[in-house]
Amino acid sequence: MSKTWRPATQLVHSGTLRSQYGETSEAIYLTQGFVYETAEAAEARFKGESEGYIYARYGSPTNDMFEKRMCALEGAEEARATASGMAAVTAAILCQVKAGDHIVAARALFGSCRWVVETLAPKYGIECTLVDGRYLENWEKAIQPNTKVFFLESPTNPTLEVVDIAGVAKLANQIGAKVVVDNVFATPIFQQPLELGAHIVVYSATKHIDGQGRSLGGVILSDKEWVTEHLQDYYRHTGPAMSPFTAWTLLKGLETLPLRVSQQTANAAKIADFLADQKQVAKVIYPGRKDHPQADIVARQMKGGSTLVAIELKGGKEAAFALQNALDIVKISNNLGDAKSLITHPATTTHKNLTDEARAELGISPGTVRLSAGIEDTDDLIEDFAQALSKVIA
Repeated sequence: MSKTWRPATQLVHSGTLRSQYGETSEAIYLTQGFVYETAEAAEARFKGESEGYIYARYGSPTNDMFEKRMCALEGAEEARATASGMAAVTAAILCQVKAGDHIVAARALFGSCRWVVETLAPKYGIECTLVDGRYLENWEKAIQPNTKVFFLESPTNPTLEVVDIAGVAKLANQIGAKVVVDNVFATPIFQQPLELGAHIVVYSATKHIDGQGRSLGGVILSDKEWVTEHLQDYYRHTGPAMSPFTAWTLLKGLETLPLRVSQQTANAAKIADFLADQKQVAKVIYPGRKDHPQADIVARQMKGGSTLVAIELKGGKEAAFALQNALDIVKISNNLGDAKSLITHPATTTHKNLTDEARAELGISPGTVRLSAGIEDTDDLIEDFAQALSKVIA
């Protein structure tokens, strides 16, 4: 495959492995295992002396195509597809730490991601420090002699804070730690963490990569050395593998990823501008706007805005619920990155398990809602918000 292809071409063609039948669409290899022509061939395969597949939990031709296509897009050497985004996050972190090690993580995380570092890891003797990731000095102050991993989302869930990835990576390199970036909100179209110095990138492929509400999936990307030394055995023996059917579905999603993300981002930007002028709205946070708190970092590390908009309504939870219930086109769902526009109330859904104080620290108020813009007509979406806001008391 040509390394000079641009992303839109890579997402249609990279990694394609055709059978002897020359199929146009990638084949789905729904098999648990593989056969060998001789006992000697099986021995050589298991020893790693000959290439080939052993067991679907380790890899399959369909999964291999998905992983190679993601590598081409991300600029990574190796990838491993997982059954969900959380399987990717958990494997990427736990495969490289042990009892006595220390993780520094941005406090603004998806609820389940925060549970992994704040609740699960300490059960196995792994320390964790949560920091306000917006400021590099907080990362530096949190460093301990046993710090092995920095973990962050950027933009964050759900308030779209932005972390200086290159700055965090520089700190990590000084102490030999690894930076894991959950890049799902930026998408691989608008941000390449590996180019910014991060060591590992994870995605919930359930979001924009599938983007059509069909399947769960995740992927971990890094260099070959890290995958071989840290991830490979963990992946093989703990079993977070992706189904080949899911890998095939995600391959189809990748083909249209630039088209969908482009339209979603254009919609999100226009809706953000519209909402910022409405009397019922206290605040709008969108990475494409000049009033974003970290606009300078956005300009430095992102190639576009986002498909997500954080909105704070003046009337608290009552206003947030009234808005959601009055929307017609936009549906209530805790998912994001879908072709359909979706909205959720983080305080009672994705971040409900946090204390009131923790939510306040993250900027999640009772009136906060998170919009994931879809690919519908922009004017229809704005009209939908206009009619819904008319039912919300300012």
